[in-house]
Amino acid sequence: MKYGSIILEKKEYVYLKRILNISGYAENFETQKSLQRLSNELKDAQIVDETDMPEDVIRFNSKIMVYSANGWEKTLQLVIPSEKDAKKDKISILTPMGSALFGYSEGDTIEWDFPSGTQKIKIVTVTQDTTQKKIEVPI
Repeated sequence: MKYGSIILEKKEYVYLKRILNISGYAENFETQKSLQRLSNELKDAQIVDETDMPEDVIRFNSKIMVYSANGWEKTLQLVIPSEKDAKKDKISILTPMGSALFGYSEGDTIEWDFPSGTQKIKIVTVTQDTTQKKIEVPI
């Protein structure tokens, strides 16, 4: 892990904690397990101001290219739940893949539990979509 732990911007951290609190009743076991893993990672996360947020860290609206050890490659965008759109490769933070990627950075390799078993996913590139509005949460 490039930075030692996941990194989150303060407002996104507050927003994420709120949606994790209300999503504790996910119907799908795999989703629930992934969200619990993210919740555990938040305990050791680095929380930083917007100005200190590294550009290569996955956050809301980041565009990400990932590569799997079994050979598939995918470009996607991580979004808040209300903006998910599979046809446009926009995945929600509340999906197993979304929660697995959040806070990691370009070059990191993570293990992700697929229905067929655990696989390693490499984060090839991370770009920030500056056309999307930032998360606004009163702190």
